[in-house]
Amino acid sequence: MRVRFLGTSTSYGVPVVGCRCETCTSTDLRNKRTRASVYVETDEGVKLIIDTGPEVRLQVLREHVTRIDAVLYTHFHADHTAGIDDLKAFNAALGGVLPCYGDAPTGASLRERFAYAFAGTPWIGLIPHISYTNVDKEPFYIGKTCIQPIPMRHGSIRATGYRIGGFAYLTDTSGVPASSRALLQGCEVVVVDALRWEPHPTHLSVPEALELIRDVGAPRGYLTHVSHALEHAATNARVGPNVEVAYDGLELTV
Repeated sequence: MRVRFLGTSTSYGVPVVGCRCETCTSTDLRNKRTRASVYVETDEGVKLIIDTGPEVRLQVLREHVTRIDAVLYTHFHADHTAGIDDLKAFNAALGGVLPCYGDAPTGASLRERFAYAFAGTPWIGLIPHISYTNVDKEPFYIGKTCIQPIPMRHGSIRATGYRIGGFAYLTDTSGVPASSRALLQGCEVVVVDALRWEPHPTHLSVPEALELIRDVGAPRGYLTHVSHALEHAATNARVGPNVEVAYDGLELTV
């Protein structure tokens, strides 16, 4: 399985507009972060994107992604969904409707905000055409690829992580309950939300993310959805040899 990080930032992006901190003014390209998303190509040949933030068009162009079979949504916040209009390019590659998956509140929000994308009119290239399937905690299949939803807390709402084979993606969470942690046992790679060093009401801190990676026994961990409070090289030096701060364009083999 191949995984490419399309984006690794919080809703602000990095650099943050108007900020002159060390991270925002860094010349290290690993500190230039767009909104969090990943592209996954499974061993069965299924191509997926998890979340479509506002820069998704630029992200897929940068990574030469020309086709996807489905989109998985973690939750309904704009930094994870606002790029829906740019999915129309993938309708052309598929020649039809693009399947999307996520929890029921996310589906309801998308249908309200992007009703035109669900209109069911013939596809002519001007708007995206998507379908939406609600998923809860039961595994489901896209082609021959099995996907396990991972229910998580994100402040006062639910977010959904996903496990695909030995890879798990857990962004935008303030807590992963024991029942969900049990679904992560045996993962080779776990990608975890880590906003900053200090606690936050809706996101994991770096220490909390490291505890989660240790608790589920993953030999490799990556931190994503990171703010400008985490300079790449300095944070990597503190988190240990088996955990890294992800960056835009990073590619993994799982």
